[in-house]
Amino acid sequence: MQYFVNKNSIVREIWGKGDTILFIFAGASAEFALNKAVDWLYYTGRLPQDPLGRLFSTVSYAREIVFAEKSSALKAIDHINSIHASLENKRGKNIPDWAYRDVLFMLIDYSIRSFEILERKLELSEKKEVFDVFFRVGKRMNLKYLPKNFHEFEKMRQEHLEQNLKYGEYTKDLYQQYRKHLGLMRYRLLMETQSLITPVSVRNYLNLRKFSFLNPVIPIYKISRIIKIDGLLKSLILPSEYQEEIKSLDIQNAYTTQEKRRI
Repeated sequence: MQYFVNKNSIVREIWGKGDTILFIFAGASAEFALNKAVDWLYYTGRLPQDPLGRLFSTVSYAREIVFAEKSSALKAIDHINSIHASLENKRGKNIPDWAYRDVLFMLIDYSIRSFEILERKLELSEKKEVFDVFFRVGKRMNLKYLPKNFHEFEKMRQEHLEQNLKYGEYTKDLYQQYRKHLGLMRYRLLMETQSLITPVSVRNYLNLRKFSFLNPVIPIYKISRIIKIDGLLKSLILPSEYQEEIKSLDIQNAYTTQEKRRI
């Protein structure tokens, strides 16, 4: 059986662990709030009403693409395209090309950053592998002006960070929603995580410190995974109504089990 992402790919390792996924979306939640096209996320009203639900919805799409058989992954990407096309038709204008690229660039960048914070430094070949997977996603989505290689991506990523971010009313409102849905303690934890994972330009817009109080905590968390209490810590990160979704974040083992059953 052919998969969209090779079974031994570093991308499966990154997206198969709940903690790396949570870090990815901590970074993305900061950058989404600053993106000049954030009004598109507000158009349906679903993001401000349920930002955590939108997180888990996005995770489910990532699960399909990263772990599924190739034809199923392509169908998932096509479904994303159809959702965007429907939204554009309802609003009567197109989502900017650069906004699509921004999301793709976030997934690449924060996949690398989260893994390097929680696991180890990636080899250049592994970073290129992450780029290749999401490049293929972008090609399937018919995105224009994609970088041709990882080196070109790094350059374009920096240009996008310089050109496509601003702090506006949507930014302020979205952070108010984060605080409302997370509660004060979890909101502070989100901010500390964002201080740890986001690029300098994002931190500057949001007035985040360069130093995060999570820096000394990360080694302790790594030990917690060894002694199998990381599940308890994850349950403290998000509200109780999302406990089932929290468990589903660790999908690597579930997919490995499913694949063994097919053999």
